[in-house]
Amino acid sequence: MPKFILGRKLNMTQRFMEDGIVVPVTAVQAGPCTITQIKSDKEGYKAVQIGFGKKNKINKSLAGHLKELDNFRFLREFKIDTTENLVKGKMFDISIFKVGDILKVTGVSKGKGFQGVVKRYGFKGGPASHGHKDQLRMPGSIGATAPARVFKGTRMGGRMGTDTVTVANLELIDIDQENNILYIKGALPGARNGLIRIISKGELSFIEKKKEDKKEDKKEDKKEKKKEDKKEDKK
Repeated sequence: MPKFILGRKLNMTQRFMEDGIVVPVTAVQAGPCTITQIKSDKEGYKAVQIGFGKKNKINKSLAGHLKELDNFRFLREFKIDTTENLVKGKMFDISIFKVGDILKVTGVSKGKGFQGVVKRYGFKGGPASHGHKDQLRMPGSIGATAPARVFKGTRMGGRMGTDTVTVANLELIDIDQENNILYIKGALPGARNGLIRIISKGELSFIEKKKEDKKEDKKEDKKEKKKEDKKEDKK
């Protein structure tokens, strides 16, 4: 089973290696993530859904799906081979990664709106000499007149960007455990604060709840017990 996590792209910076070489890196604030759903034979395939980020308000259907869990901003699925040792509500963070891991990163590229063929496909354009007014960035001929139609796949102007882009074989250069930041070699797709999916070979390892969270759980249990006691007294 691979190890994976969701993160938020921050910015690009650089890191100095031990031999003095400067490496360009992208900072990604990843995790902690929580397992929100486990899919198995009932759904027809094996996958795990994880939640990342927090949101103040969610709709009723999502609130029912995330019952007894936090209000997550992002929910994403990862296909896996086995669902063993996976429990809903378990948390994991960037401690599952180590420096030197080879990552596969997926993000949504920046949206560039409606663009012409020169910017979108790298067309050379027309000649800029005399007699070619307003023809410099034109696409030119799109085919013969015999078919009397435009063939599918003809490269023309249109919407550019906002595509799902995956970059493989990226090296993990450094890890900031305190701030949950991964420093990944090279550039990553998407704009700042964009959602990033990170996958690597390995296994997931879960973290226990913090003491504060345990105290809150105990307080909630006490409140529930008091309510039950009051109901019994009324009876």
